[in-house]
Amino acid sequence: MRAPRTRRTGRTARLLAAAAAAALCALGTTAPASAADTPPPGANDWSCKPDAAHPQPVVLVNGTFKTSYENWLTLSPELVRAGYCVFSFEYGGLETAPIPDAAAQLRDFVNAVLGATGARKVDIVGHSQGGMMPRYYVKFLGGATKVDDLVGIVPSNHGTSNPLALAAGATVCPSCVDQTAGSDFLQRLNSDPEAPVGPDYTAVATRYDEVVVPYTSAFLDGPDSYVTNVLLQDRCPLDTTEHDQAPKSPLVEQWVLNALGRKGPADPAFVPRCVGTG
Repeated sequence: MRAPRTRRTGRTARLLAAAAAAALCALGTTAPASAADTPPPGANDWSCKPDAAHPQPVVLVNGTFKTSYENWLTLSPELVRAGYCVFSFEYGGLETAPIPDAAAQLRDFVNAVLGATGARKVDIVGHSQGGMMPRYYVKFLGGATKVDDLVGIVPSNHGTSNPLALAAGATVCPSCVDQTAGSDFLQRLNSDPEAPVGPDYTAVATRYDEVVVPYTSAFLDGPDSYVTNVLLQDRCPLDTTEHDQAPKSPLVEQWVLNALGRKGPADPAFVPRCVGTG
């Protein structure tokens, strides 16, 4: 009688692994494991000191199943060229840990960056989960006084209705379950106020997002004075940037630099160059 149970257990494990793999594909392609501990170009120069024109170091927070190296291969060196001190880190076991645990890791990393640079605050730029998770740090772990700008690139602020997020399962990917629309985690995170006073918030979305579904889930409720929601196609109708491409999009880069380079969130009236995007 034991053998059939063993076969069923093995079949269940294979199905669970297949579901996790499917969810992984849906939530973005991954980088090689060898890149997991490698920072993106220009990042993690712990001797870097912010200057008067760029007083906040920038902390990059990658998305689910992504390595920091792959996620920020393009944007990190552009931020360095623009004059910013840039830092990135790996968290949550390839970003699959419960999001409150990941936010605690972010808190500790920000404290290390502030200690090394002497800055009073950081700017955070995050992709997907990495654009949403810092809000937990801001709201519940003391980040409101330590973050100047929070820029979310296709952030999962209200989760996703993509069924593969839940299919990954609480055992394989707790953060995927947390990012499922209507989850207990998201209900707590998005309880009033969604955007606590402290940082300026910019949420960048694309109409062609196949992971954060619907794409409007990325947007935040809050006063225009410190919350800006950006839809790429409002300025560049022909842009076809998708979820996984977004951190590497030159159009997104322009919005990020606009948000970081001014007082307040990104300027809703900003007109980027649309050439070469998508």
